[in-house]
Parts: sequence; C-alpha cells; structure tokens
Amino acid sequence: MFGFYKKDDPAADEAGQVDAGADTAAPSNEDAQAFEEVTRIIAEIRPFLQADGGDVELLKMEDGIVFVRLVGSCVGCPSSLMTLKHGVEARLKESVPAVKSVEMV
Repeated sequence: MFGFYKKDDPAADEAGQVDAGADTAAPSNEDAQAFEEVTRIIAEIRPFLQADGGDVELLKMEDGIVFVRLVGSCVGCPSSLMTLKHGVEARLKESVPAVKSVEMV
C-alpha cells in the first residue's frame, strides 16, 4: 500500500516520496540504439499479430529485458505465451544481441 514511499531512494524527497520525473541515469548510447532496433523489429512483427486481431505494445527495456503488453485478441489467448516466447522474443534475440528476454506485463 505504501510502496511509493522509498526512504533509501536517491530520488526521494524528505518525506520519502519519489519524484516520478526524476531520472537517476540517462540511457547509454548502446541502450538507446538497442531500444531503437527493438522498436523497429516490433513494428515488423505487429502486422502478423494484428492479422489475428491482436497487437503488441513496447513498454520499456531495462538491463536487456524487453517489457511488452499483448492486447486485443492476444489477451487471454492460450497461444499468447508461445507467440511471445517463440515469436517475439526469438526474433528480437536473433537481431538484437542486447536482448536477454521478453516479458509480458
């Protein structure tokens, strides 16, 4: 309930509130390039998902982990995990060495 209070967080004020706009570190050039490449590949994959009434939203990339949200008919589909791991993740890993895994949010 009080997870937004983080006393030890360097971005927290005296009351322990974290400023959501406070960046503690800017992404490196390599991270920015990897994210740009991931964005491009996701754009290539999307039409295949959209053809079946689904879609994928790229949320963020942290420490080589790509976070996505499956939407549309992908939500609740029994094949969504297979699509994510054997489709999206496999394609990203083969093209972007920085990608370690893809996780659904």
